[in-house]
Amino acid sequence: MRSPETDTKRTTTKAGKKKASAAALAAAALIAAALLPEAASAASGHRAARADYNQTELRRDLAAVRRAGGGDVNVLARVDGLPGGRLQARLGTVSVGSHAPVPWGSHFRAASTTKAFVATVVLQLAAEKQLSLDDTVEHWLPGVVSGHGNDGSRITVRDLLRQTSGLFDYVDDPDLQQKLREHFDENRYNDTSPADLVMTAVAHKPLFVPEAGRTRWAYSNTNYLLAGMIAEKASGTGWRELVEHRIIARLGLRQTSVPGLDPFLPTPYVSTYLTGTDGTRLDVTTNSYLHTADSGVVSTTADLNTFFRALADGRLLPAEQWRQMRQTVQRTDDPDDVAELPEGTYGLGLREIPLSCGGHYYMHEGDGYGTYTRPAVSSDGRSAVTISVTTTSAMPDLSTLNRATGTLIDHALCAVGQ
Repeated sequence: MRSPETDTKRTTTKAGKKKASAAALAAAALIAAALLPEAASAASGHRAARADYNQTELRRDLAAVRRAGGGDVNVLARVDGLPGGRLQARLGTVSVGSHAPVPWGSHFRAASTTKAFVATVVLQLAAEKQLSLDDTVEHWLPGVVSGHGNDGSRITVRDLLRQTSGLFDYVDDPDLQQKLREHFDENRYNDTSPADLVMTAVAHKPLFVPEAGRTRWAYSNTNYLLAGMIAEKASGTGWRELVEHRIIARLGLRQTSVPGLDPFLPTPYVSTYLTGTDGTRLDVTTNSYLHTADSGVVSTTADLNTFFRALADGRLLPAEQWRQMRQTVQRTDDPDDVAELPEGTYGLGLREIPLSCGGHYYMHEGDGYGTYTRPAVSSDGRSAVTISVTTTSAMPDLSTLNRATGTLIDHALCAVGQ
């Protein structure tokens, strides 16, 4: 799960993917809901299908997520589509030193959850015959992926969307990692173009090159930079505008945006902190690192639930494209990703994860600079849950965090007997 968070993606994990850094300060935020029950372990022991999932259980599962995040992260969760209606829970405060609780409807950077939006737009363009999933990168972007063993003529649009291109992940570039770890504050208003980030990636050898009859998989944010560039070339419209018009406006997602280089979050939001190299707390809430097609969406728990339910129930894609999106492959060549999230396979901008009660759900995590997003939807689109986590000190161990968020998701979605 590599996120535009940093190789604190690699050191802590990859899921939404890698653009943030370092271990953070140990200054704990006040707990707005300190008296909420904290008695459920999220590490294991999934339950069988059951008829309900209530407020007390959600709070307990969310408390387990908080503990898994180190005990001082701020957490917010929302479940939609349960037989008893909507559920919400929160733990933590709006900022360090504040007594105000995490706001309902907090905005956050969705980071790699953006990939599900971009994959949806590309599949819409494929349905309209503006491009084909079998088109090569070289066809749309001549010469862009070449040199150092990279060959855009052997990589298809489908390879980009399902992470089977083998391309180097630009966020692993040592120079970029140094900027993130040691010079974040000086570079927080980053405006590097997607084309330049792709150039950074192809200056490295690929992990592998696709070959006929053999499918290999490794997570790379570079894939979605290229997917966004191809969508723009095929449609004549920027990837941000495609997402805005084809998804956000269509579904009425009033709290979702694609801000580009605007470094400020809409209100309300929860402040996010990391630790600088000098050991002092650094407020990283305001930044423009996550501005490209692999990570650039800002949203809320409510809007992400709406998006994923619309995707799964057929409101965004024709049946054939939704079928292709759900054609998953095994994760073969990325042990970090598997270690962080052991279960599941990967489709076109979606993960398919098994449920303990039978069946499966779809999701795409997002990790970026101390923010962690976990949206999930039942296979029929009836119910969805989104969890938002923001750090106030050290970045969490993603394997531990994912076990806890996965347990909450499993409990919520099994409540409707998926």
